[in-house]
Parts: sequence; C-alpha cells; structure tokens
Amino acid sequence: MTGLSFLVLLVSGTGWVYLKLNGGIDTFSADGISGDRPPGASLGQNVLVIGSDSRAGSNSQLGGGTGTVGRSDTAFLLHVYGDRKHAVAVSIPRDSLVDIPACKLPGGQWTAPRHDAMFNAAFSVGETAKGNPACTQNTVEHLTGLRVDHTVVVDFAGFAALTSAVGGVPVCLPHDIHQRDLSPKLPTRGARIFTKGPQTVSGQRALDYVRLRHGIGDGSDLGRIKRQQAFVAALIKKVKARGMNPSALLPLADAATDALTVDPGLGSADRLLSFAMSMKDIDLHNTKFVTVPWRYEGARVAIVESDADALWAALKADRTIEGKDAGGGRTAGHDRPDGDADRPGTADPLPEKELPGKDISVAVYNGTTVTGLAGRASELLRSRGFTVTATATASRQDHVFTVVEYGPGLRTEAEATARLLPGARATASETAGIRVVLGSSYVPAPAAEPSAEPPGAVPAAVAEEARSADDDPCADLSYG
Repeated sequence: MTGLSFLVLLVSGTGWVYLKLNGGIDTFSADGISGDRPPGASLGQNVLVIGSDSRAGSNSQLGGGTGTVGRSDTAFLLHVYGDRKHAVAVSIPRDSLVDIPACKLPGGQWTAPRHDAMFNAAFSVGETAKGNPACTQNTVEHLTGLRVDHTVVVDFAGFAALTSAVGGVPVCLPHDIHQRDLSPKLPTRGARIFTKGPQTVSGQRALDYVRLRHGIGDGSDLGRIKRQQAFVAALIKKVKARGMNPSALLPLADAATDALTVDPGLGSADRLLSFAMSMKDIDLHNTKFVTVPWRYEGARVAIVESDADALWAALKADRTIEGKDAGGGRTAGHDRPDGDADRPGTADPLPEKELPGKDISVAVYNGTTVTGLAGRASELLRSRGFTVTATATASRQDHVFTVVEYGPGLRTEAEATARLLPGARATASETAGIRVVLGSSYVPAPAAEPSAEPPGAVPAAVAEEARSADDDPCADLSYG
C-alpha cells in the first residue's frame, strides 16, 4: 500500500481517480501469449496498440461495423527507444497478408497456424465480442521478431472519451465531407459533416474523422492510416501541452479506462502511470509515425519483407529511422543487429563516464524457479557499472514481472536499473536501498558473437514518409 499512499498524496485532489482506475482496468489473459517468443533484445520497449471496433457495451451507439465479433480496426507497434527521448509508431495495415501463428481459443484449444491471412483476422480468432489481443500480439512478434512488452486495446468508447477529455484534437481536411463519404451506401451525399480546412474534433466527431475512408484521397485504408497517424500525432501534442505529470494524466486515464483492455503487466493504475511517465522526456519532433513497407497484391497488401526486416532490425538495435543510436548510452561499436550488446560477454566494457549504474548499489533476488537467474542479471548489472550488494532467492518464486523496489530518494536510480531489465518497473517501497526481484518474464539473452557490421539502415522511403508529432496537421492533406 506504500506506493498507493505515495501517489494519493502526490496527486492530492485527483487521488480518487487513482482509486477508481485500479477497480476499472480490464486485462486479457496472458495464457494466450505464445511460449515461443523473441527475447527482449534492447533497452527500448515495444508496445502494441490495437484499435477495436467492438460492439460490446457503449460502443454500439457509436456507429461503425455490425455484428457481435470484435474486430481490429487499426494497429501500430510503438517502439520507445532506450534513451527514452525517441519513439516511433509503425502502422500495420489491417489488410496486410501475414502468417498468423497458433492462437488460443476461448475453450482452451489452440488453432493451427495460418499462412497469408489478413492481419486483422488475428484479433477475431475465437469470435468473441472483445477480440483476441493475445493472438494479435503473437502475430506481431512472429512478423517482426521483436518482443512485445505491453499490449493495449482501445475501443470506440475509450477513444471518444479520451478526445473529449483533452478538449478536442486539431485536424485538417482538404475539402468538405458529407454523410455519404462516411456511409457509402447512402443514396444521396447527405448533409455536410466536416468543412474544409482546420478544425477541432472530439467525441463522436473525432471517431467519424479517423474512420472516414471514402470521399478523401484515394479512398484506401492506406490513405486512412496516414490520416490516423496525423490524428494521433496531434493528440500526443495536446496531451503533452497539458503536462506529463500525475495530476494531468490521471483524469485522462479515467476518461478512457473503462474502454481499455491491457496485458497483465499494465493492469494497475501505478503501472499505467509509471509507463506514461517514462515517456515524458520524448520530444515531439522525435516522436515519429511510419507505415511498414508494403505493396499492393490484388485487393490486399503484401509486406515488402526485405525492407520491413531492415526496419525491424533497426528498432531491435535501438536505431532511429534517421540512423541515430538511441540506445541510452551505448557507443556505435556496441550496436549489433541481435540487440545483445548490453548482455554479459557480448560487448567490450564501456567507458566509465557511460556506465549508467555508476554509484548505484542494488540487491538482486530470484523470484522464479529458474536456477541462476539472479546471477545472470547481476552480471549484466555489474557490466553496466552497478554495485551488486547481494544475490539471493526471493521469499516467493511465483513472480511474473520484474520489480525494482526503491526507498526514499532513489527513484531516479531505480528507473535507471529498470531500463536494463526488459519488462521491469520501478515501484516505491519502505525497503531501504534498491532491491530487484526478478519475474519469470525476464529472459536474459544468450551470448552472441560480435558482429562487424552495424544494423542496416531504415529504407529511405520509410524515413521520407515519416510524420513527426510536431508536424502541422494541415500538411499532406491528400492522405493518399
């Protein structure tokens, strides 16, 4: 309860929101996540964000498709770089042809893998109202070779509530939009619902804007993705203008929480808040939006594998789309395609001034049944300059997630520790000093042979098409 008390005091008048959040956060079962997963290979984090057009609950009043099966309307993989100053969101078109690996059905059975299936079909596996986010996560990991640290599903109601909570989002349209542009089956063009030029939208109007496909640009889903990227960029800009602090963030979370479904690792208010606060130093210009390299294959979209593989390799190595090392202190000689440059035995020692753990002391405890896990984590921490004061077995061996507990005045040092341990989170504690308790989600990467070649560059076409969160929302109005 110490962490909860700390946050209640911190946010004062919004403390009630924190308490409400803890009771309203829905999580999906981790049982459906594949056991054959990529390792956490960089200091960065990967977050899968899925937009669902579920008809469950209040969503039925907000328009869109029909039927009772939850469907994935949009999806992007957000990579937060190890330096916590850069981020890139990679959109994956819903009509992309991909391989869907085995996924768990509601009854407990696992499906057979599928080849050349539409990407959004993964979310509908099992045909439930809320969809199958674990199957989409499995598909993204199989497609990218990147470990997804967290998955967040936002439905129509949550999206509409969030846009209202920030006071609306600025958008821009190249010409007037009428009702038939949103609903092509109408016999006439209907009333005008959007006017040409810049405007601010929220709630239902914001939802109509991002769903709009016909009557603008080439009418394709790829064009709509560009408009959605511009919208999310403007939304981030609006949120950051309000302030990246608990008092500003908690009311926004309250507006959307009832319509959020997250993985167990984000299933509490302090975890959600901690994750949001970890991105407070990312500059708007360094927040990029791109689309996975693609080409048309009939009516569907095929991913250009060679270019996509170069993009995934760059993210795994924490290189930005401009080719910059954003790994949080690694030198160029330590960047490798396998992303294991910071693991014991895979890199030369860093100069003392670049050791993030210099003057930080930690105790490491194994909270799992995996023999030797604390020792391997200790080697990693020592290689980064930390002083490991103790290595032992925790009082419980059923921990799933890694926690870095810290005493008064040690938050910054604890967060530096957590950044080195994939999936770890820092939490305040009455314990003196810093104490790492490893969970079963912590998988240290095996030692790798040094590579003489740096990671391949992101394809020029991807970099040239990138949008920044500080771009003018009226730029590139054709959207396809």
